[in-house]
Amino acid sequence: MTTIDRLKEMRDAKARPHLEQYAPVWMLREDVLGEEESIQFHVLFQHNLHGWVNRRYRYDGFNNTLYHKGQIVLSEDDALDYMLASPYIEAVVDDIPNSYGG
Repeated sequence: MTTIDRLKEMRDAKARPHLEQYAPVWMLREDVLGEEESIQFHVLFQHNLHGWVNRRYRYDGFNNTLYHKGQIVLSEDDALDYMLASPYIEAVVDDIPNSYGG
């Protein structure tokens, strides 16, 4: 397994439990920053308060920490353009009661 594969595996172990509450979630972009042992990535999902959002995260592999780096709200039409690919996290149910709203 390459260092990049290991870094992505560590990112998924940290990010998936957090992002599952928003499923389905699409991975839009990921940039591996090898020298910094980090990955910056964008995901798309429908937030219960804000609607469709493109949210940016940074996973720091050295500290095993996930950072929320901001989000932009998208129109439903713009979101549909991204949803042609398979989701990064598929929905098991349509709505998760008492999910975190942040």
